[in-house]
Amino acid sequence: MDTAFLEWKLQQAREIVQRLERISADSCWAHQSSGVRGTLLRSIDRLERSLRGKARFDESDLAGLEQLLELAYEMLVAAAREIPYQDKKV
Repeated sequence: MDTAFLEWKLQQAREIVQRLERISADSCWAHQSSGVRGTLLRSIDRLERSLRGKARFDESDLAGLEQLLELAYEMLVAAAREIPYQDKKV
């Protein structure tokens, strides 16, 4: 696999983890996002070790990471929809 592509996926996963951490504890998505975040962190660790030559990260691992990222995006969108819109007139 292309190292630049894997590094890009790694950066993308790190950013998603940071956003998942910001989901409010009051959100109905908080508990589920916590599990996805933990799984993403394990995948990030494995990918980092792979880039250092200490582990293998194959096509099936990449496919799993892609699925996790899609699920995380969906959770972020769903959690964002829970935020009430307030039209502030100045």
